[in-house]
Formats: sequence, C-alpha cells, structure tokens
Amino acid sequence: MSNQKGFTLIELVVVIIILGILAVTAAPKFINLQSDARKSTVSGLEAAIKGADSLVQSKSLIAGNETQASTATPAPTVTVDAAGTTVALNYGHAKAVWTGSLANALDINAATSGTTAEWLYVEDADTNSIYFYPQGQTSPKAAQDAGTCYVQYVNALTAYGAITVNTVVTGC
Repeated sequence: MSNQKGFTLIELVVVIIILGILAVTAAPKFINLQSDARKSTVSGLEAAIKGADSLVQSKSLIAGNETQASTATPAPTVTVDAAGTTVALNYGHAKAVWTGSLANALDINAATSGTTAEWLYVEDADTNSIYFYPQGQTSPKAAQDAGTCYVQYVNALTAYGAITVNTVVTGC
C-alpha cells in the first residue's frame, strides 16, 4: 500500500467554502467603505465651497464692493457667468443663504428637504451660516440628536475679512 499525504479535493472545497462564508459576513464589519465615501464627499464639498468663495471674493475685489455689507443699498453682487447669474455678497464673500447666493456660486444639487437632492441644507440666520449635509443624514440643527456629518459656511462678517468653513465628519 502506498502512503499518501495531503488533503483530498473534498476537504479543500469545504475549507474554501468556509473561508468564503467568513469573508462575506465578516469583511463588511471591518471595512466600512460607505462611511469613508461619505466623509470624502463632505470634504470634497468643503473644497468646492472654498474654491467658489475664492472666485467670488476675487470678482468682488475687482468690482470694488468688498467693503459693502449685504444691507447696503443697492445690495452688493457679482456676476459669475456669461448668462448674468449673480451672487449676493456680504463684505466680498457670498452671503450664507442658498437662494440668490450660494445656489449661484456652487454647482451642487441641494434642497431643504426631499429625497431627490444629493445635499440637504439648513440656513441659520442667527449665526449667518448655512449647513450642507448628505442625503440620508440628520440635520446638524436638529433639536434632538443633531447630525455630525456636514459642512458649515459662515459669513458673519462685519468688515472685510475671511469667512469660515467648518467640516464635521464624525457621524458620517
């Protein structure tokens, strides 16, 4: 009789099947790609807001209205495209509102509610800021369990200076 050493084909197939089942059930718990993607998307929006603000500020400097408050008469604006689209300003930066300001500066699909927009936003007149958060996340201004996955654009300037863009991704 010959003395054979090694595994049979059936034993190898059983081990491969067990490893496959473990990989399918355990891997998603260790690899959270959706959360990483959401964090990257929020960081991308932060960069888009900063880039748009830089262009709007440059146009404001060229127009010479960087020292005007949004309450000035006439209200300061800059034209951002050939179609004549304008952005409302406060001391050389876009006002922290969607309509007539950031909607014209940013190329994103945003709404105050609903399920079709990629981004949801909430304006905060008390702090002169606007929050953008991904669809499916909780509003950062929610009364209970406020969301922690957002970008906040703040333009509370009372003189020409820099705006603030805050990003929170702990809850993404």
